[in-house]
Amino acid sequence: MELKEIQNLIKFVAKSGAREVSLEMGDIKINIKTDKGEAVAPVAAIQQVAPVAEPVAAPATPVAPAPPTAAADISADGYTVKSPIIGTFYRKPSPDKPNFVEVGDRVAEGDTLCVIEAMKLFNEIEAETSGTIVKILVDDSTPVEFDQPLFVIDPA
Repeated sequence: MELKEIQNLIKFVAKSGAREVSLEMGDIKINIKTDKGEAVAPVAAIQQVAPVAEPVAAPATPVAPAPPTAAADISADGYTVKSPIIGTFYRKPSPDKPNFVEVGDRVAEGDTLCVIEAMKLFNEIEAETSGTIVKILVDDSTPVEFDQPLFVIDPA
């Protein structure tokens, strides 16, 4: 990751109003903390992370890093899928394609629900449980915050 990209990420987080954001891409881990109460410049901590997996041969085509898994809560309405990152929420893979899911669709664990674009990377958000989509809580092409509810899945 280039220094300019890190600086842009820090500015984006500061403007978003988020208190803290963690991002892990390959062997780089970035934590950005801001202080909402005072006019203090954001602080970013960058550290190298030791590899935990055995090396794998590089694929023939470039592949985006694995997205963070979506946080989820079980509520009275069902299982709430939350955004694991700050970015722009998209319901479809491209403008000319259909939406990944609609209300009433049955999904299996691992099915793609949406993508969130962050720093020109499109991160697929997958269902962590099987069930039926009860609610879609975010409009297409809108910004989302970390831990913002995106979908409600009825696991029944």
